[in-house]
Amino acid sequence: MQKLFDFFLLPERIDGGRGPIQLLHVHAKITEQRLIGQAAVRIPSFLQEAFGKEQHPGALVTIFAFGAIGAIVLFASYPAVYEDLPLWRSIAAFMLVFDILCGCAANFTESTSNYYAANPRKRIVFICVHVHILLIAVMLELPLGPALAVWLYTIACASGVNANRGRRQLFLAGVLLAAGVAWMPVWIAGHPFLLTVSLLFMLKVVFSFGVDHYRKY
Repeated sequence: MQKLFDFFLLPERIDGGRGPIQLLHVHAKITEQRLIGQAAVRIPSFLQEAFGKEQHPGALVTIFAFGAIGAIVLFASYPAVYEDLPLWRSIAAFMLVFDILCGCAANFTESTSNYYAANPRKRIVFICVHVHILLIAVMLELPLGPALAVWLYTIACASGVNANRGRRQLFLAGVLLAAGVAWMPVWIAGHPFLLTVSLLFMLKVVFSFGVDHYRKY
């Protein structure tokens, strides 16, 4: 009777084999892993620079919702920056702001962060092609000088963060982000729309994208 009790209830049998309880645990673990794998959406290759190789549906919904709602709120709050401009310029600026906001969220996901950790050259290219803030200033006829200062600071900081891949990377990115938050309101005073977009742009490129958030030391 005791042997029968041990066989069914002990995690491992005395002879080293697996009893039914342990087999159930193993089966549950395998099932959980399969469910996690099925929950992830495989990202097409031409979109992997934005979302990585796999993303969960909830993350994708959150990314697009954050981008859309944030851009709508910004443009609804500051109609004066675009109301006298051609529609195509307003739409182009809206899409650029939408991209910045989506990137702020997407680059914090494990999939996107790990994708660029495995492709460091693509991270450098990604940093260099980020001219969103300059294009927004041109499209909406906003002051180009402050936008250029924000762009130069952001690209320089992101490059420095990317070059420092050790344990201090997060600290460095945080300090540079805080410094930007400190000087930008002074430099861009009187232009709240440009200031808000500039802060989001810096957050996206320097901290959200520049840091390898899921590195295991």
